[in-house]
Amino acid sequence: MDIIKSFLCFISFAVLLLFTSLAEANRAHHHEFIIQATKVKRLCETHNSITVNGMFPGPQLVINNGDTLVVKVINRARYNVTIHWHGVRQMRTGWADGPEFVTQCPIRPGSSYTYRFTIQGQEGTLWWHAHSSWLRATVYGSLLILPPAGSSYPFPNPHRNVPLLLGEWWDGNPVDVIREAIRTGAAPNISDAYTINGQPGDLYKCSSQDTTIVPINIGETILLRVINSALNQPLFFTVANHKLTVVGADASYLKPFTTNVIVLGPGQTTDVLITGDQPPNHYYMAARAYQSAQNAPFSNTTTTAILQYKASPCCSGAKPIMPLLPAYNDTNTATRFSQSFRSLKRAEVPTELDENLFITIGLGLNNCPKNFRSRRCQGPNGTRFTASMNNVSFALPSNYSLLQAHHHAIPGVFTTDFPARPPVKFDYTGSNISRSLYQPVRGTKLYKLKYGSRVQIVLQDTGIVTAENHPIHLHGYDFYIVAEGFGNFNPKKDTKKFNLEDPPLRNTVGVPVNGWAVIRFVADNPGVWIMHCHIDAHISWGLAMAFLVENGEGLLETMEEPPADLPVC
Repeated sequence: MDIIKSFLCFISFAVLLLFTSLAEANRAHHHEFIIQATKVKRLCETHNSITVNGMFPGPQLVINNGDTLVVKVINRARYNVTIHWHGVRQMRTGWADGPEFVTQCPIRPGSSYTYRFTIQGQEGTLWWHAHSSWLRATVYGSLLILPPAGSSYPFPNPHRNVPLLLGEWWDGNPVDVIREAIRTGAAPNISDAYTINGQPGDLYKCSSQDTTIVPINIGETILLRVINSALNQPLFFTVANHKLTVVGADASYLKPFTTNVIVLGPGQTTDVLITGDQPPNHYYMAARAYQSAQNAPFSNTTTTAILQYKASPCCSGAKPIMPLLPAYNDTNTATRFSQSFRSLKRAEVPTELDENLFITIGLGLNNCPKNFRSRRCQGPNGTRFTASMNNVSFALPSNYSLLQAHHHAIPGVFTTDFPARPPVKFDYTGSNISRSLYQPVRGTKLYKLKYGSRVQIVLQDTGIVTAENHPIHLHGYDFYIVAEGFGNFNPKKDTKKFNLEDPPLRNTVGVPVNGWAVIRFVADNPGVWIMHCHIDAHISWGLAMAFLVENGEGLLETMEEPPADLPVC
């Protein structure tokens, strides 16, 4: 009897140790985000900006691959808000994804909602941001995913991690900026400054004192986690006299390569190693616009931070060394950079396809409605700006979220007839595009995918109004970028360029100006997932669509039930 008792005690102790080790290996991180107005001074002026916990940028979250995040969001601002965890796969937890009226109704002023999800199989840099109106101009922060406990990076361990969030700042209320643009039909006002970690830097008025400083020692290697959290602008980024070794992007590792400059579309992240191998001094880190759209207004200013060697003279008074940045329209540099990306290991690219979509993306111009006064039609030649995918300008519902309508089988909220091809075939990147193609059809059209479908999408830029590099972001999924090119996609010759061995895994692809990109993924995450241009002016005009991915078989292929505190409309 004593032997049996001893054995049972041993088994109980072993089970306790097992659960303790599992709990330590996969921890739950609890946070509270209070959305509130906070006085923020930039460019000599003080504004009541919407922030998280009074911070701009918001709190940095650091977790390990396999951990769970539990974030209670309390809305004390005067606007509706949601939070999107950009790039998180959200396996079966679509209720936590965050886009307003897609996976949830907004969190109303005075209300709260708790996001719960687990990071599975992702390591590197992601970020979080508001996904309602233009609140993400100031409501955003970094999400750093470290290797699991006991694991390491696939490159030499850096001495430090340094997130660098590139942003845009309006010397006014960003929500008013987009509301005015929607009212008038014109393009929204451009930003007044770019920022690095919320600070414009030395080259702007009233900004030098608070310029972001990154310290480094001689011989030290640091991991810069660069995030483009700007609303509307792809950006070049470089560091004076230093090489950047790219090792990851969008929370996926890459075959390392060295470059002088990196390019990020809004929403994209890039991890680079930088070594303190230069004479002790102060060196500017700088970012400015990559502008691919001809004749479109943009800010040609430059934001700076300072890479400061700890051994450098502290009070010399000399300006930091300035790097050479590419020309604003340097598409060749942007292309060389994007085509250098390769997955670290052999990729699991689907080779057999169940769905093959061809989606045109671009802008448009709606004629002024007869009941509108001229002041509401201030786009080119008295029109109103719009945008579309396959000639459908995406309209969000307002009474239910798309995911709620799908889960509860509520009729009349959306249809599932998003076209797999554009309704009219034309010379997409040509100069003589018929004006009849400028006015898309407005609708809430989804495309239905069976669970486990192997999907290919050709994303084709168009010259309607103007061609442009569009950063296209797919929620709920990573995808392989198997090819990209210029001109009109030609399946007979361009399929020969496909990289099915080691293409990069991303969540946001920069579709080249006057060009195309091909992505592939397996639809193994049930729910409703929006795919949109991450230039916020464009999503406001309807440059989006959404996939409805059906449940598979069994619990692990089925979406979780909605949480009890899910906001109602």
